[in-house]
Amino acid sequence: MKKYKVGMISLGCPKNQVDGEMMLKKLKNAGFDIVSNIEDSDVMIINTCGFIEVAKTEAIETILETAEYKKAGLISSIVVTGCLAERYQSEILKEMPEVDSVVGIGANDDIVKVCEKALCGFKSETFPDKCYLPLDDERLLSTPSHWAYLKIADGCDNRCAYCAIPSIRGKFRSRRIESIVNEAKKLAKSGVKELILIAQDTTKYGEDLYGEYKLDALLKELVKIDGIEWIRLYYCYPHRITDSLIDVIASEKKICNYIDIPLQHADKEVLRSMNRVGDGEAYKALIDKMRAKIDDLSVRTTFMVGFPGETEKQFETLCNFVKDVKFDKMGSFTFSPEEDTPAYDMDNQIDEDVKERRQEILMDIQYTITEESNRSRIGKVYKTIIDSFDGVNYIGRSYLDSPEIDSGIIIKSDEALKIGDFYNIKITSFDGYDLIGEVAK
Repeated sequence: MKKYKVGMISLGCPKNQVDGEMMLKKLKNAGFDIVSNIEDSDVMIINTCGFIEVAKTEAIETILETAEYKKAGLISSIVVTGCLAERYQSEILKEMPEVDSVVGIGANDDIVKVCEKALCGFKSETFPDKCYLPLDDERLLSTPSHWAYLKIADGCDNRCAYCAIPSIRGKFRSRRIESIVNEAKKLAKSGVKELILIAQDTTKYGEDLYGEYKLDALLKELVKIDGIEWIRLYYCYPHRITDSLIDVIASEKKICNYIDIPLQHADKEVLRSMNRVGDGEAYKALIDKMRAKIDDLSVRTTFMVGFPGETEKQFETLCNFVKDVKFDKMGSFTFSPEEDTPAYDMDNQIDEDVKERRQEILMDIQYTITEESNRSRIGKVYKTIIDSFDGVNYIGRSYLDSPEIDSGIIIKSDEALKIGDFYNIKITSFDGYDLIGEVAK
């Protein structure tokens, strides 16, 4: 009997990537060979993102590019999963007949049957309730062996005016602490040293199961696991960052002094239009409090520019806020009008060229801040994990940097360093966003 080969292109956020890893494990357990190249595949899964326009465009282009391999007879079948599939459902098969199967996130558990049916030449589409999306299952890691994402919840109840995620992913659903800890132990036994906790809103973790926020309690259990050396937090909403959570980060050595807080804006009126709480003053007070309690805290955030009605004065408020707070890491994106969201047809939509100009200005401000920060780190020594070797230099990260989204440390070393191990690295200079260092003597 022929052993079929399956490949996957996973797009978008780490949460979608974890879903993809679960599907790959099911396929491997069912006897499929997992391959990394399209041309080596019998069936190719495109695990899509559908969050904003640029993500949808990337997903559609990837599907069409993969379809060329099918037309050339190099692969047999194309299966589309993930957020774009969940969001647009039957439209995908209608618009892209090259696709064989389209399945919503609630059908991820059925991926083996879906692929088998596609390989037999049957077109199919299925969209069960989102609540059937598996939250805990075995995974085939697609990250390097020394770090992994750990999804603690899925779905979202925040209902930000610009965001389609609640309609795509459904209501916020937490995993039980025991389930998360068990998975973390398995990851540690497999060699994972760094865990990155993810959810649509990690700080809301546990409220639906336990009646109160439980991220602090979860962290206290995770730090007990042998082999785990770093725990990193993503997607922490500012109004849910409690004093207890701050204290746990400050007191537990395994928890990186790093936090990702998606703020989106600083002007109160813009934030209310976005259906978000807080303002620049409250955010700065929170960050000041955290920096006072947590040594050399690295704060990452993202901002949206060009939200409907954003005036030049409101944008200036955001720029001044960024200059004042001096974020260690910052990303920005322009507002994308998404159908089925309140912001889609709001009045006073901003021209694309204005959005792009504002984004450029904001990132120029951040670049200056980053240069100042990097200059201040010259001469300091940081515990650093080695991620890769480019043939000339090693690439590593201290607690200041998260993989895939942040910059890192370029390490010049005459001695061989082991990927996935920790070394003390002395910072000698910097190049743009990247620090440059050497093994401390």
